[in-house]
Amino acid sequence: MSERIILTNKQARKFMLLKHGLIGSYRFSGKQGVLDFVRQAGCIQFDPIDICGKNAELVLHSRVKGFTKETLYSLLYKERTLLDYFDKNLAIMLTTDWPYFRRFREVYKTSVRSLDKVNAVSRQIRNIILEKGPVCSSDIGMNEKVDWYWNSTNLSRAALEAMYFRGELVIHHKKGTVKYYDLAENAICSEVLNASDPIEDDFEHKKWRVLRRIGGVGLLWNRASDAWLNIPELNTNERNRIFKELVDEGKITEVVVENIKDSLYCLSGDLALIDTVLKDTELKGRCEVLAPLDNMLWDRRLIRELFGFEYKWEVYIPKNQRKFGYYVLPLLYGDRFIGRVEPVCDRKEKTMALENIWYEKDIKQTGKLQKAVEDCMHRLAEFNGCSFVGCGRKLDAL
Repeated sequence: MSERIILTNKQARKFMLLKHGLIGSYRFSGKQGVLDFVRQAGCIQFDPIDICGKNAELVLHSRVKGFTKETLYSLLYKERTLLDYFDKNLAIMLTTDWPYFRRFREVYKTSVRSLDKVNAVSRQIRNIILEKGPVCSSDIGMNEKVDWYWNSTNLSRAALEAMYFRGELVIHHKKGTVKYYDLAENAICSEVLNASDPIEDDFEHKKWRVLRRIGGVGLLWNRASDAWLNIPELNTNERNRIFKELVDEGKITEVVVENIKDSLYCLSGDLALIDTVLKDTELKGRCEVLAPLDNMLWDRRLIRELFGFEYKWEVYIPKNQRKFGYYVLPLLYGDRFIGRVEPVCDRKEKTMALENIWYEKDIKQTGKLQKAVEDCMHRLAEFNGCSFVGCGRKLDAL
């Protein structure tokens, strides 16, 4: 059993940022850096909204030196070392993790909506793909309306998605937001595709997923949290037992942080990073924009406790109820969140404007800080194939 570690708030912040490669020199670089970060994170949440880059792209842009959108597309749809599937909601993970989610694919074989209608056309869809290759919903031509999750939809879409949920199909590629599906055996090697679940026991599987989420965030507490989303039926008693066993097995280490009531926990494999922080190693600060569903933000109450920063993604909030805006992103500088920004790309004109910037109340807007923010915006614009045209409107600190 590992002894607990005591950190100041500043040390805990630096550990989180160092773990994520968001402070000091880049820990992750190039194509291998993408794979290394995804392995560390377990998964990156996917969201299709693209104002200045999709969520997964922004996560990697902030951490991986030399990352481009084409790098991620290649790893997903050409090299297929990464895969779209469900972990913490819809996500991107290593293809080699496919066997661990077999139990979820089995559930979808009997539990999707409009099951009888989907099953009635599944073989036909499989034959169409065998004959024509990867297809999207409009290629199938099954326009009958059926009950689906958010609303009624065409049978073609429901059937393709159901076959994807249960692992018969995978996403072969995308054109914009349109998904093209292929047979799973055409995209995943048979050794991985047909492997049994490496963890057959349900409790041990939940334990593996909790450990994976702790590694994905860096520090987590044994509390109800959005970090546990899509770990089915994880109740308080089970979570307590899981944390105790992971500590007893030496897989996680207790971390006590000043002014935070609850203990936090990190992977015991991250103790070398803790040592770097305890040695007060000088780490050069960077200015980065974080994604709205960034792994480090999976528990926003924890971010509030550690960083004193309150963040809420307002994209699904009615316009007249938003405090900031539609697609507003946290802005990190050094070991602090200094505010939030609203960058918007004009794809036609190939320009990116900073519509708004809101600094936190106690942030002193020095020339050095403003230069760092401007450089960050230039990098984000370039990442999106745009030129940065400056601020549309600058707001005072709140």
